[in-house]
Amino acid sequence: MVKADLITKIAEKTGATKKDSEIFLTAVVECISESLAEGEPVKIVGFGAFEVRERAAREGVHPQTLKPLKIPAARVPVFKAGKPLKELVAVKPKSKKRKKK
Repeated sequence: MVKADLITKIAEKTGATKKDSEIFLTAVVECISESLAEGEPVKIVGFGAFEVRERAAREGVHPQTLKPLKIPAARVPVFKAGKPLKELVAVKPKSKKRKKK
């Protein structure tokens, strides 16, 4: 599912227009992004939690030259699914595979 599909689903479920649904979705994504940028976790009961984790600096290997390289420390966004979402996904059959272009 891509953003346009999600906007259509929101419009169908809420009775809102696609334009309003796009505004709602954009606002939600912006709010989550801004909170994560500030280091605040976002928890949605029944769905899951978005949080920021610190990834330590580490040594790596360049795959073509096999030379060692340093990978810097980073802050990365992480999503952890809640129990109801995990259970829902576990019982539903897998969706159709997307066609490759």
